[in-house]
Amino acid sequence: MKRMILCMLAVTLLFPLLFVSAADAAAAQGKKILFVPLDNRPITDKETSEVVEKLGYHVVTPPDTLLGTREQPGDPDGLWQWLQENAPGAKAAVVSTDAMLYGSLVASRNHELTEQIIQQRVERFRTFHENHPRLSLYGYGTILRTLLSATHSGNGMEPALYQQNALKLRDYSVLRDKEDMGVASAKERRELQKLTQEIVPAAMEDWTHRHGLNYNANKSLIDLTGQGVFSFLFLGGDDAAMYSQTHYEMRHLRAYGQNIGKTKLQVTSGADELGMVMMCRAVCDDKRDIPFVYTTYNIGKGRKTIPSYCNEEIGNDVDNTIIAAGGIQVPAAERAELVIAINTNPDGKTREANTLENTIKPRKGTKPFVALVKELVGKGYPVAVADIAYGNGADNALMHELCQEDLPFKLRAYGGWNTATNTTGFLIGTGMLAKWMDKQSQEELMLTRYLDDWGYQANVRQKLAGAVVLQPGYDQSTGNLAGARAFASRQGTDWLKEFARKNIHLPAGLSLENLKMTHPWNRLFECALSY
Repeated sequence: MKRMILCMLAVTLLFPLLFVSAADAAAAQGKKILFVPLDNRPITDKETSEVVEKLGYHVVTPPDTLLGTREQPGDPDGLWQWLQENAPGAKAAVVSTDAMLYGSLVASRNHELTEQIIQQRVERFRTFHENHPRLSLYGYGTILRTLLSATHSGNGMEPALYQQNALKLRDYSVLRDKEDMGVASAKERRELQKLTQEIVPAAMEDWTHRHGLNYNANKSLIDLTGQGVFSFLFLGGDDAAMYSQTHYEMRHLRAYGQNIGKTKLQVTSGADELGMVMMCRAVCDDKRDIPFVYTTYNIGKGRKTIPSYCNEEIGNDVDNTIIAAGGIQVPAAERAELVIAINTNPDGKTREANTLENTIKPRKGTKPFVALVKELVGKGYPVAVADIAYGNGADNALMHELCQEDLPFKLRAYGGWNTATNTTGFLIGTGMLAKWMDKQSQEELMLTRYLDDWGYQANVRQKLAGAVVLQPGYDQSTGNLAGARAFASRQGTDWLKEFARKNIHLPAGLSLENLKMTHPWNRLFECALSY
């Protein structure tokens, strides 16, 4: 039945008919995948690699000295040399175009590169493909984010020139996008003209030029995809909003690449999760398998929710990301190899996990969603939960209720970190690959997410933020831990262990005795866990 359904759907969606039955993880032993991360953050680097390594693949990543950090860009020339040297024997290469063109995600926002240098680096992908024609190349990159607030330009990740113009540039981009879509009112068109005159010319020139460089580079990457250089190209709008310059560019890039097709190119929201999605795609292509996925949402707005930091309905983004990851949606849970339950707020609004309202008290949609998950698990379906009711951390009420029903480690996968699309994309990739993992591997990956997304992001981080400000050496103006870094590691580890003891019932074989938390980006926003 599955083979017949695949044939019908493949013809409809122009999927290559490459399906065979699922191989076990042993078949992957010894297969090498090259992975160039977006930067050296745990989630974009080691935690992504770890998922694929659970299947038995040999994931080879560049040395940390070549990868971008918060303060320093990576080394594109060094990365290109590393890629060439390690290509022999590789089955696939999953490569961050931001790292290869600019040095990292942060570097893509504040570099001083010329158009000529960027385009020369784009052409290196063509040369690499010509030198290694049998090596499948998967590219993922970002569409430059729009300033969402003045703090965006004040945290060292955008040119300092923007700081006094950040809100005006943001509002300008909103109105420009609306005007281009034909939905701006007469009042908004007048306001657009006013902002054009008010924004400091040097800031406007730099902002326009920088976005133009990124946009033209992405067009060139799309051209290479159409010419067969990339097996798949996944572009994500970084920290976008419904109306913004990022949304403007996304729309035009989609139109530019519309003849390539969704099975080779996707332009959607997101950034940090793109590498995980492409790693999943590389594995699915290697196994010649197209996993069946069923999605279901919480009551209320559900799939029509437009989360914070996203410029489209979450349902559209999830649909497209499943295709990008190598899967296909089916209309019924009983046909699926993965059932994704997506926790949205009934009113369609995204809260922030570090606010006081994120308590264990159930809200309107909490119990219905938990009942849905319990029913799906009870029927024996492989269930993954995307927890996106809050941004930048888990929903405490949801997690409390899931624990009351003893559900956390009965799931196939879980995610609740950072933006909504960061969560759904990483979860889709992990969840689709989980069918080739043993139970222990699935539980280890979920434990990391429960500790990080729930324990740290939604709870310990706020407590730790109140403590580090009292420590000598902490830089309140930038948020750099600096002299408080050792304290944050030690105290954060203790508090996370305490949280886990009270809230997480560990399965046999898992232990937190050696748990340790560090902050590799010298700030509290993300942590690295070892245990």
